[in-house]
Amino acid sequence: MQQRRSNIARSLATTTSLLEVARRLFVECGYAETGTPDLVAGAGLTRGALYHHYADKRALFRAVVEAESRAVAADVERAAPGGADQMRDLAVGGEAYLDAMAVPGRVRLLLIEAPAVLGAAETAAIDQAHSGRTLREGIEAAQASGAMLPLPIDALTTILGAAYDRAALAISEGAASRSDCSAALDALLVGLGARPRG
Repeated sequence: MQQRRSNIARSLATTTSLLEVARRLFVECGYAETGTPDLVAGAGLTRGALYHHYADKRALFRAVVEAESRAVAADVERAAPGGADQMRDLAVGGEAYLDAMAVPGRVRLLLIEAPAVLGAAETAAIDQAHSGRTLREGIEAAQASGAMLPLPIDALTTILGAAYDRAALAISEGAASRSDCSAALDALLVGLGARPRG
């Protein structure tokens, strides 16, 4: 039993080290310029150890993207756990998303490298499992409470998600300020709020 625990601990240490080194190299050099020898040397492992845990460099990159996307979703959920004012929760969650995407390297990994390496469909599936899921749940809650216009959920989630992604890109590239992006996104949410008929 002790041997099994030590094998599990060793395996966890190996994958943790690989993910940390891979994240750093993929951010610094990009996916295409990061070689397998760089990854194993940086983690102090053999090529065999890498392939024991991941099928190839792409699988390791996917694991890094998945971990980053999971971290973004966790930050959003901590900031906006759900309350009585669903539209406010959406706005707070959106700000938390922009904060999470401000972590150095995250925009490059999730919004630039991931679609290029994994393709649009796989990247979207990862997003829908994590930060896209939090956005969809927030929209569903706001619509269920009557606080948001009852627009088609799939289209609305896609469009709002794209708006937040473009804002994160613009901020990271210095093309727009954080305050301007936040103001525009807040106005967008206000426009989606349910209005009395008449």
